[in-house]
Amino acid sequence: MRRRLTCVAALAIGLGASSALANPFTDFAALPTFYTDATMKTMKPMAGFKRAWFALSKHDRVKMAKACNEPAMSRTHAQFCANVLALSGAN
Repeated sequence: MRRRLTCVAALAIGLGASSALANPFTDFAALPTFYTDATMKTMKPMAGFKRAWFALSKHDRVKMAKACNEPAMSRTHAQFCANVLALSGAN
């Protein structure tokens, strides 16, 4: 019994760590709509960004805003997250 609990705990910790390390932006199929190019290096101007933002479902907007509130994500995607947080009303 003790061995089974240890295995379950190790599995839970492993799954939690792997999901924490995953980039939540890879889940969004609409992410390229925020950029002008296929390499996603150049963001659309704010008017285009805003259209793409409000084209997302409310669930996806909430999920993206939550991800942008994470310090690691907001540093990695600084300008993107600044726009997201401005449009989501978090700032």
